[in-house]
Amino acid sequence: MSVAAHRRVLPAAPARRGWCPGLSRPMPTGDGLLARVHPPLGILTLPQARAVAEGARRFGNGHLDLTARANLQIRGVSEATRAPLARLLEAAGLGDTRADGGPQRLTLTSPLAGHDPAETFDVPALARAIEAAGLAVPGLPAKTLVVVEGRPGAQMPDADACVFSRASGGFGIAVAAERGFHDLATCAEDEAPAATAAVLEAFARSGLRRMRDLSSDAFSTLADAVREELQARVPSPVRERDKVSDATSPESAPPSPHPSSAWERGHGGVTPDVAPFSPPAGIAPLAASQIVLTVDAPFGRCTADALDRLVDLAARLGAEEIRLSPARGFVLLLPAAPQVDPAALADDFIVAPDDPRRSVAACTGAPACASGSTPTLSDAASVAEAFRPFAVGGSAAHVSGCAKGCARPGPADLTLVGRDGLYGAVIGGAPGDEPAMHLPIEAVLERLGRAETIGLAAAFAPDRARTEIGRTRRPA
Repeated sequence: MSVAAHRRVLPAAPARRGWCPGLSRPMPTGDGLLARVHPPLGILTLPQARAVAEGARRFGNGHLDLTARANLQIRGVSEATRAPLARLLEAAGLGDTRADGGPQRLTLTSPLAGHDPAETFDVPALARAIEAAGLAVPGLPAKTLVVVEGRPGAQMPDADACVFSRASGGFGIAVAAERGFHDLATCAEDEAPAATAAVLEAFARSGLRRMRDLSSDAFSTLADAVREELQARVPSPVRERDKVSDATSPESAPPSPHPSSAWERGHGGVTPDVAPFSPPAGIAPLAASQIVLTVDAPFGRCTADALDRLVDLAARLGAEEIRLSPARGFVLLLPAAPQVDPAALADDFIVAPDDPRRSVAACTGAPACASGSTPTLSDAASVAEAFRPFAVGGSAAHVSGCAKGCARPGPADLTLVGRDGLYGAVIGGAPGDEPAMHLPIEAVLERLGRAETIGLAAAFAPDRARTEIGRTRRPA
């Protein structure tokens, strides 16, 4: 568990008087310090989930954030409560794994990893092996993330790298491009941890924070590192060509909704015939003896009391653990026998796959975040209802309190970026992109109503609503 500034990466601090082991340097947000909890493989035992809820209630303000990396954040921690919170979580097995400023959790797997019949290998075992290999790599940025996916053709979330199952056999390794991934290598299962470590070591030497920022030369260095690692091993029978793929070849990429030299992640809804990375909200069968209950936290936030109620339900239904979803929700694997009514959780969570809030990402915003100038959570609820016609078609929106884009760093069909009480509107882009205009929330909602007829791009076209934010701070 670590306490840090929201979205700010800080180096590990030297030991000093009053320093609490296992915690990075505390920094304030608008509602106190932020405590990050990184459950191994995104899985909490029921006692661990109880400990998180207790910690949020006793040592924070009772609010929890669920992140797109399937981690948790406890809000409202103070200097006086951070040490006892750390002790509580460390006793529950949720303490930090490294003290060098590197990633506390390196890998991201599907919430159904290890149980999905479509997987072609033991995903949790490979993720644990990559975690162990990554611990030995110094200098990794704190946000480094490797997706491990065992279902050929599954949708990929945003990450620095991914290790995936090829439909043709063997394991692929790909690294982030500006949009999507560059296919890098093919290897055997027993080679994947070492090959991934070679990629991470080369990335750490680059000095960059994200792999998508690698230059062509730096990308070549990664390819060389993997080639050298694989050539030092016995050739694998699953490879009938060079171990390192031609990164400009579409044929080398795994099945994808947008095949290209840099194959793309789905950034809106689920593309037909592509398995979603996380299960949708609601109940679904998994196997003959299991069902899946998925609930999402509205805009990634819930309370300690709501988490306690979910743990109570999990215990009654026979679940042994609670899995975190990068869709900012919780997943329970249940025996097929119990009759489950998701509506019992509807006051706390999203329980239906067609809830438009599932298509809208939002950060904490003002006043809880010091970087925000707009009440993003309440505004996002209004945006979600107006966005419903687009959500049905698989589109996604993002309401961000500032240009950092904590809730969704990548692009969305509509991104609203808070600035000085207004929202900059970005169509098909990310929070850091230049907005077409700046509008109050009322004008955003009016244009969303118009967009149902003329489309998002036309409704938010600059010639429809010019702004002079730089000079007057008010829409024209």
